[in-house]
Amino acid sequence: MLIIPGAASRDTCDGMTRRELMRVGGLSMLGLSLANVLGLEGRAKADPSAPEGSGGRGFGRAKSVILLYLQGGPSHLDLWDPKDNVPANVKSIFKPIATKIAGTQFTELLPKLAQVNDKFTMIRSMSYTPIGLFNHTAAIYQMMTGYTTDKVSPSGQLEPPSPKDFPHMGSNITRLKPPEVPMLPFVMMPRPLQESGVVGKGGNAGFLGRAFDPYTLYPPGDDMDMNKMDRIKVDDLQLRPEITAERLERRSTLRDTIAKGMPQIEKAVAKYDLDSYYGKALGLVISGRARNAFDLTQEKSETRERYGKNTFGQCCLLARRLVEAGTRFVQVNWPKVANSDNHSWDVHSGLSQRMKNQAAPLLDGGLSSLIADLDERGLLSETLVVAVGEFGRSPQRGVSTSGNSNSDDGRDHWPYCYTSVIAGAGIKRSFVYGKSDKTASAPLESPVHPTELLATIYHSVGISPSTIVMNHLNQPRELVKGEVIQGILS
Repeated sequence: MLIIPGAASRDTCDGMTRRELMRVGGLSMLGLSLANVLGLEGRAKADPSAPEGSGGRGFGRAKSVILLYLQGGPSHLDLWDPKDNVPANVKSIFKPIATKIAGTQFTELLPKLAQVNDKFTMIRSMSYTPIGLFNHTAAIYQMMTGYTTDKVSPSGQLEPPSPKDFPHMGSNITRLKPPEVPMLPFVMMPRPLQESGVVGKGGNAGFLGRAFDPYTLYPPGDDMDMNKMDRIKVDDLQLRPEITAERLERRSTLRDTIAKGMPQIEKAVAKYDLDSYYGKALGLVISGRARNAFDLTQEKSETRERYGKNTFGQCCLLARRLVEAGTRFVQVNWPKVANSDNHSWDVHSGLSQRMKNQAAPLLDGGLSSLIADLDERGLLSETLVVAVGEFGRSPQRGVSTSGNSNSDDGRDHWPYCYTSVIAGAGIKRSFVYGKSDKTASAPLESPVHPTELLATIYHSVGISPSTIVMNHLNQPRELVKGEVIQGILS
């Protein structure tokens, strides 16, 4: 297939769509999405204005990042920052339990995580003050990109994703630090970021262009289908049965031969180094590296049970397999629409049953097993694991802080104080950073803004947070305006 690109668009920073570029090559049997994603490696060169030799503790220790994004906003008081001697409508209904760190308690909802918290740092002082009404989408966008947006509706939601958006941190990382092996650079699963009808905001490459979007693995089935990961398919990583590896290589040779007779096409796409892109895609398909990584049946049944035979647990297991295979950035989104029911963290009502019977068991099994498994395999020292949501929940039950109604058995949004977990790759073990006040309403010590957490992620993979990227208007923008959290680095 040969298609000559038409008028320039803004799908990439270069004014030409990646889809148009990949069509020129004509090796369509590989699938555009695979070549599209892999194509970024040849272009991933840091901006000349990026600071040199940032260095410092923990700099560049992480080969890969696993972000477990707890969209919906977990209740810190009911999970990992319980409080005693507080009013009845503040105190968690769940009993506190001891952990591996003396003097640090979780609630009874996290018994497995309590046995591995000697392997990670817990930040109990995440905090920011929103401008205006700041519901899930706006908070998610800030967490993913490090920036807020000017256009927020009266409900606190944002407009749908736009090519003008700031890039997701994973897109920036894989552009500046592409994988060292032929492997998908950035994978997001098992569902998009979402609040109501706003889907995927903050979850793509924005003004960097579609070439740096994540490879999305969204298996069929709704959010209540806990077996959907058993049905994952990666079609563009598979050869059709009638296509052997040898035949595929012959087709690639044929494409090269045709290209040599079309100098005008070569000239038009020279700077995109399509031969390199196809070489990577071809090598990936033939080697089977990615196909094997996605094959959860290769794991022992005991391992799958350990993580939890549910969507979140199996995604955590797949995340481990992907970083083992060389993926740079993996994001596991909490498998429920941010503002919804059942195992959503958005517990405006039904907190006692939903957290105990639905949400917390998924988190406890998945996160604890991921951290322990990586540590046992010697991978935690080079893999950064982060678990965080867009905010916490209100200290008082039954009050409204976001315009939503809340029952006596519910807590509203609370960005002023919440908790995150960060482990591996130069992060301190057995450590609690920051401290919340008596009612977990505000940080008492060492407040951490989401932009500082992002800055620390960039630092850990060896990228200065102040590195400059050019936006869709060719204006310079820092990756994030935040300082590295030096106190959690070992």
